[in-house]
Amino acid sequence: MDLRQHGSGNLGATNAVRVLGPRIGALVYAGDTLKGMLPALLLPRVITASQPDLWAVGFGLAAIVGHVRPIFLLGQGGGKGVATAGGVFFGLASVPTIIALAAFLLVVAATRFVSAGSIAAAIVLPTSIGLFRGPSSPVFLISVVVSAFVIWMHRGNLSRLFSGTEPRIGAPRKTEADR
Repeated sequence: MDLRQHGSGNLGATNAVRVLGPRIGALVYAGDTLKGMLPALLLPRVITASQPDLWAVGFGLAAIVGHVRPIFLLGQGGGKGVATAGGVFFGLASVPTIIALAAFLLVVAATRFVSAGSIAAAIVLPTSIGLFRGPSSPVFLISVVVSAFVIWMHRGNLSRLFSGTEPRIGAPRKTEADR
């Protein structure tokens, strides 16, 4: 099945949950998270480079861009980068990322909007990293850029949230016949 032809059309975990169910969605989430975490954690050690934080950030950014614009799909039809970015930052700054994950879970539990939780996490993450690492840390600076990117990737969701048409998690998706 081509997940891009169903649900929201994204290849991310949220669409996988909606289209394929929670078990497959959890596997997609885990894979997307590991796709971000492993390059950020392991590759700087493999190349034994100076300034490993900068290399980790670079490898992490490559993983996020590769998720959003996959080379195997000729740069088309990836996900929004939330789980992959979460994996990157879990590898780089685990405690602030856990705080951002808690914000995500609280917002989703309160609203049942995954997009609202993703946006909340994108706001909380750089704030937490700034508090733990300081505003001059390369990890903080890149977290601001990645968070802005994640929010930008959710611009369609923001429009639907404001218009009241964003689907809640667990709610049946409307088909063309329902509209």
